Amino acid sequence: MPATGRTRAARIVVVGATGNVGTSVVAALAEDLGVESILGVARRRPQWSAPRTEWAQADIERDALVGLFRGADAVIHLAWLFQPSHDPLVTWGANVGGAKRVFQAVVDAGVPALVYASSVGAYSPGPKDRAVAEDWPTDGWPTAGYTREKAYLERSLDAFERAHPEVRVVRLRPGFIFKRESASQQRRLFIGPLLPNKLVRPGLVPVVPDLPGLRFQALHTADAGQAYRLAALSEVRGAFNIAAEPVVDAAMLADILGARTVAVPLWPVRTALWLAWQLHLVPASPYLFDAFLRLPIMDITRARTELGWSPRYSSREALEEFLGGLRDGAGMSTPPLAPKVPGGRAHELGTGVGVRP
Repeated sequence: MPATGRTRAARIVVVGATGNVGTSVVAALAEDLGVESILGVARRRPQWSAPRTEWAQADIERDALVGLFRGADAVIHLAWLFQPSHDPLVTWGANVGGAKRVFQAVVDAGVPALVYASSVGAYSPGPKDRAVAEDWPTDGWPTAGYTREKAYLERSLDAFERAHPEVRVVRLRPGFIFKRESASQQRRLFIGPLLPNKLVRPGLVPVVPDLPGLRFQALHTADAGQAYRLAALSEVRGAFNIAAEPVVDAAMLADILGARTVAVPLWPVRTALWLAWQLHLVPASPYLFDAFLRLPIMDITRARTELGWSPRYSSREALEEFLGGLRDGAGMSTPPLAPKVPGGRAHELGTGVGVRP
């Protein structure tokens, strides 16, 4: 797939290249004949690789980055620390402090383009019955670390763009991103060690709770990878919503699982999640759950018309592939996506779910 609007082959740096999105971004870039070389930056080197890809081991909080970025045509910043949810100062340091170091290194290295992984989570609470465009407020949900950090970095990029107009800045705001190979990692990050993989087989889950606000958008990670490829290689600027159709709701989830929906009030589910999180039984906090139920539905018109992006997979296909991977304990040969961690689920429990190992 040739890149458009370029007169020479591009050199791209991908920061956070070994996770769910990073591996698909590297794969998409490697398929593009307009890309000369890819430098994947990660805290831990993977066994997996792709054509024309080299690896550099670096921690964005403390290691030198300018030398890694120098000579690049674009830096794609994907790195994000979701856990420990019980220690927001740690995630703030990695995500906000680390991102600001990446932004400054882009300037210091003279890189002409920065593509940043924002999120639907950056948006302020919004409607579920209509779609909002990229001008919807990005103030996040204040009590959840993830949304608070995403919103703060939107303000940081506003200031960055004013101070450095010579840098082309693109912000992608995707919905929930799934692929088969991400299943084990996402279970560890958000569900925890107590869910039996086989339980998500169709017919074994009897009901899906139809909660107020349970409507969200999803997409396949391969499609997200293509969106980042286009953002890095095209002459676009600004924010782009990224999601697939249709909008996911309780009815779709029930149909996938062979279950039925049952209307359930919010408070008992939220109370159970709060208790499980306090007892370190699940890693996802109740505050993230609060934010999730208030996310707006996004309009992806701009991504289609200006970025030239269109998803190959439906949201249902992405979810079905993810659930299949969850049943099978799927993963990849990168440290974040490893099917199993040393010590297995006992190690997850023993080190404290939602606590930094």
